[in-house]
Amino acid sequence: MGAAIGLPRRGDWVRGWSILLVSPRVVPTSARPPSDSPTGGMQRVDLFEYQGKQFFASFGIPVSAGDAVTDVDEAVAVAERIGYPVVVKAQVQVGGRGKAGGIKLANDADEVRTHAGDILGMDIKGHTVEIVWIEVASDIAEEYYASFTLDRSAKKHLGMLSAEGGVEIEAVAETNPDAIAKIWVDPIDGLTEAVAREWVAAANLNPEATEGAVDILQKLYTAYVDGDADLVEINPLILTPDGRVHALDAKVTLDGNSTFRHADYEQYEATQVRDERETEAFEKGLQYVGLDGYVGVIANGAGLAMSTVDIVNQVGGKPANFLDIGGGANADVMAGALEVITNDPNVRSIFINIFGGITKGEEVANGIVTAMERVEIDVPIVIRLDGTNADQGREILQPHLGDKLVMESTMVSAAEKAVALAGN
Repeated sequence: MGAAIGLPRRGDWVRGWSILLVSPRVVPTSARPPSDSPTGGMQRVDLFEYQGKQFFASFGIPVSAGDAVTDVDEAVAVAERIGYPVVVKAQVQVGGRGKAGGIKLANDADEVRTHAGDILGMDIKGHTVEIVWIEVASDIAEEYYASFTLDRSAKKHLGMLSAEGGVEIEAVAETNPDAIAKIWVDPIDGLTEAVAREWVAAANLNPEATEGAVDILQKLYTAYVDGDADLVEINPLILTPDGRVHALDAKVTLDGNSTFRHADYEQYEATQVRDERETEAFEKGLQYVGLDGYVGVIANGAGLAMSTVDIVNQVGGKPANFLDIGGGANADVMAGALEVITNDPNVRSIFINIFGGITKGEEVANGIVTAMERVEIDVPIVIRLDGTNADQGREILQPHLGDKLVMESTMVSAAEKAVALAGN
C-alpha cells in the first residue's frame, strides 16, 4: 500500500503545522536552476484564492465559476455574465476575510455594486484589498477540509482530511483532533484510488460525497506533486444538496525554486505580498520568511533553519525570521543575510547556526569575518559552527570573539545565549 492512514496526536499536529508555516520546500541541488537564473532567487509563491482556483481547475478540480476584478463596474459586469446570486470575495493572503466583512452575498447588480465598493480598499489584518473575486453562489449541504503538504520528518507527503470544514483547521486540531484523518503518501507509490477511499472512510465523510471526494483528492495530490506546490488546501470542500463535490476555496503555496519548470509561474511574482524585510531578502536571492520575534536566525539548509527557529522557541525566545543561506556561506551571501536581519528594528541578537558539509568550516568563518567588516552591526552575534573543517573555522573566528561576537559549542547553548543576550 502506498500510504498509511492514521489519526493525529496533538504533538504531531503542532510540529506539522510549524513546518507548514515556515518551510520552503527543498529541491535537490541537481534540479535547481543556476544561481544567476532570473528565477533562481524566488522562494515560496503564495497565490490568491482566484489564482489557486485557476491552478486547481488546470488539474480538473471542479471550482465555482467566476472572475477576478479590480473595480466596481467590472464586478457588476462579471455578475451579470455568470448569473445571480453571486458572492463577492476579498482577495487577500490572510485568513478571517468573512469575519472582517470581506465576503458578501449579492442577489442583484445594486448589491454587487454596494459590496464591491465597500470591500475594495478595505483593510483586513494589514492587507489592503485591491482585487475581488466574483463567483456563482453555491448551495451547501456539508463542508469538509482537505490538504497536502510535506512531512519532512517522515520523508513523505502528508494529507489531511476532515468532515469538519469551513472553519479554521487549527481550531479543529485543538478542540477535536480525532476529527482529522491524516495520510502519509510515499512519493514513489503516489495516492491510489483504493487508499483515497480508505482515507475518505476514515474521515467519516458523508457516503454521498465518497465518489466526488475520492476523485478530487486524487486530482489534488496530482496538483500538489506535478504543480511543485508546498501546500494545497481546500477549505471548504463542499457537498451540494444534489450530491456534487467541489472546491469552494483554494489556498496554494508553490515552490518558487521550481519556476524554471513552470514558465507560467512567472505571472505570480507581480502579485506576491511581502513586507519590507522579505522584499529586501528576495532581491538578494535569500530564502527568508519574516516572523514576529527578536532573535535573528541564519542557518545553512532549510531543515537546519527550521530546527534553529524551533530551538529558539523552545529555550524561551522568539525568532525574528527564518533565513536559509543554503550552501553559500561566502562573504557576499553572509553580508546580505546580516544586512537583511539588522535592518529589522525588532532584532536584538543574531544566531548564526552552521553545519558544514559541502561548504567547509573555514569558508564559513572567513565569510562571517569579512561580512562583519562590511556591515555595521549593533546587536550581539552568537555563532555555532560544526561539521566539515569546523575546527579550522573556529580558529579563524577565535581572534574576533568578544562582547559582540560569541561562539558556543552546541545548538542549544547557542540558542540560550542568543536569547539571553537579546534580553539584556
